[in-house]
Amino acid sequence: MSFFGNKRLIIVLVGLVLLISIVGFTSRERARLTWPEMFFKDVFSVVQGIFYRPAHAVSTFFQEVGDAYNVYEENRALKASLDQYARMTAELHALQAENERLRKLLQAEESLKNSYQLRYAEVVARNPDTWNNVITIDKGLKHGIKKDMAVMTAKGLIGRVQSVANFSATVELLTSYERRDNISATIQTVQTVNGTVTHHPVSGVIEEYDSQERLLVMRKIPWGEKIEPKQQVITSGFGGVIPPNLPVGYVVRVQPDDYGLTQTAYIQPSADFSQLNEVMVVERNFSFSPTGELIPNQPQGQQTALTQQQASQQAGSAARQQAAQQSQPSAASGRGAAPSSWQGSAAAADSGGGQ
Repeated sequence: MSFFGNKRLIIVLVGLVLLISIVGFTSRERARLTWPEMFFKDVFSVVQGIFYRPAHAVSTFFQEVGDAYNVYEENRALKASLDQYARMTAELHALQAENERLRKLLQAEESLKNSYQLRYAEVVARNPDTWNNVITIDKGLKHGIKKDMAVMTAKGLIGRVQSVANFSATVELLTSYERRDNISATIQTVQTVNGTVTHHPVSGVIEEYDSQERLLVMRKIPWGEKIEPKQQVITSGFGGVIPPNLPVGYVVRVQPDDYGLTQTAYIQPSADFSQLNEVMVVERNFSFSPTGELIPNQPQGQQTALTQQQASQQAGSAARQQAAQQSQPSAASGRGAAPSSWQGSAAAADSGGGQ
């Protein structure tokens, strides 16, 4: 058994020696390979090609599927970012526009607050069927809104309050086709007399709105007045409803009327009627008496204080009268009736305390 065992060992050693020799011989650079090497290389290349191409195709397919999924996820993320960017851009533009409108409203308030009491409101409804006729605002009787109050934006007059509810109001626009109320207005003209420049207001009446040219029509302008384009038109306040000095627009052109006795001016409105968001309701700080005299309106706080003072005075007068009535029977039972002179002085004292 040892002989066969040694024989196997010898065979293994001889094989290792031959293998090492072959490896050493084939590993060096040679000009040409031996035929066994060429045979094995050709066989392995064919077998490798048979298995490599399908495996490479399968690997490439799964890699392309993974790349497509990654592209899909990246595209979805980019679309979401783009949608968010578009939404944020729209919100930014809306905030910028609102900020600009509020700035103009604040500037208009600074110029009008000394002459008028202003109440801010937002447009909450505008029917497409009556787009040029009326709008609805979110302020009503509970907020001090009254019928026929003037309504304007930061740029100019837009109309008047037509009807009022407790928490809303309907505003009739200057562009309304059904508007029947005329507006008294003046054109601010400039004249030069003897080298001196003077401002000369020319009165007229805004009667209607030309929907084709989108211009207000002002009639009853005196014939001899010189009216030029781009002159400003403001309210005169002569009608007793719309306050004076509210901007209306600018003159575009002037032409004689049908009878040649007066002039007709076409006015471009200052306000943009297509973009009505925030408005101001204008209330005069004065009113007209039946004789035509101007009567200043007292602020709400002063009116309340005056009412409370009158109520307290009336309560004090009533208490004094009641005390006098209770003291008269006791005086009559003890000392007889009081003299008429004393009664007259008491009555005079009561009347004096009630003032």
